Amino acid sequence: MRRHAVDQKPGFPDRIEMVEAELGETVLLLNHVCQPAMTPYRASHAIYVREGATQAYDAVNQVPESMRLRLLSLRAYAADGMMLDAEVVDGAAVETVIAQLFGHPDVSYIHVHNAKRGCYAGRIDRVAP
Repeated sequence: MRRHAVDQKPGFPDRIEMVEAELGETVLLLNHVCQPAMTPYRASHAIYVREGATQAYDAVNQVPESMRLRLLSLRAYAADGMMLDAEVVDGAAVETVIAQLFGHPDVSYIHVHNAKRGCYAGRIDRVAP
């Protein structure tokens, strides 16, 4: 784990509250197991966490602004952890790709990664109608 002083915004997306860290704040860069499934797609990657972040993001049918600012890699998984599809999209247009991936009935959840640096950005679960 490494501690960083935030010196640019955007640049340090907090994975807990899903917001950009403010200039002068401190963030921790750490490894996170984002795909624990016992499949070939088992994975971990870097995430930033703002020191003092307390409220986990849990909105339904909302894309956090920190995702809209980046080029994203979306990876669609079946319930058993096998990847079924993937797309790269500008974060400003991500809803269309989310809907496209969830259009496949076997997609259970989607992982979002920042496409340039690969940091894990979040998980999107299918919501029952």
